[in-house]
Amino acid sequence: MTKAFPVLPNAETVTAVTHYTDHLFSFRVTRPQSLRFRSGEFIMIGMMGDAEKPLLRAYSIASPSWDEELEFYSIKVPNGPLTSKLQNISIGDQLIVRPKPVGTLVLDALLPAKRIYLIATGTGIAPFASLIRDPDLYERYEQIILCHTCRDVNELKYGEDLVNSLDIDPLIGEFVGDKLKYYPTTTREKSPKMGRITNLLSNGTIANDLVLPPLNPKTDRLMVCGSIGLNNDIKAICEDVGMREGSNSSPSHYVVEKAFVG
Repeated sequence: MTKAFPVLPNAETVTAVTHYTDHLFSFRVTRPQSLRFRSGEFIMIGMMGDAEKPLLRAYSIASPSWDEELEFYSIKVPNGPLTSKLQNISIGDQLIVRPKPVGTLVLDALLPAKRIYLIATGTGIAPFASLIRDPDLYERYEQIILCHTCRDVNELKYGEDLVNSLDIDPLIGEFVGDKLKYYPTTTREKSPKMGRITNLLSNGTIANDLVLPPLNPKTDRLMVCGSIGLNNDIKAICEDVGMREGSNSSPSHYVVEKAFVG
């Protein structure tokens, strides 16, 4: 007698997989027809677990809201309940995609300003990969500073490749111009710019390197996505200069993401 396997709920098909390092990879899947989201939001995705129950985690959508597919950027955790399985996916495989987006890293959660800092560590660059491909970002801000900090140089490749592709992007290439400044740093392997982003921001190094004024609640906005420690450190820096945390219901000066992948 043939065993009947359960039908995968909210199934979408993997269309591309790219491995960057032994512990970082990106993948693309078909987009649910019902999914509408704002660039910067996250959704629940996953696979069936060993007990034939859905195993889901929150993943920021790395593709912009206009993309016909969904892109994600992930770590590989050897013993992670989901990522230990997810890192082995191939084109044609199916994943569970729950089309209910949420999140705080959206432009509507910030008050208007001249400049925005997008601050990420590791895979925290994912929501900003979505935002820097959204024309609305360039319409709202005169200057966009994408700060990405990783331990080693090869961990910066995903963001570097993306930024380098923007000028020739058929939809947003004309909007980018010289508005976007990319500021990659490493904390372990030697690179042109080393140091923790919190230190480089608080001691004025970023401002000096990019010829920018000090943080100011009247002109600057920040979005932060990384570890709880990073979030708390950046929040402290922001609040020291008089900035307040914003939300969808009460826009303000900075926002942090609180969803983590395991």
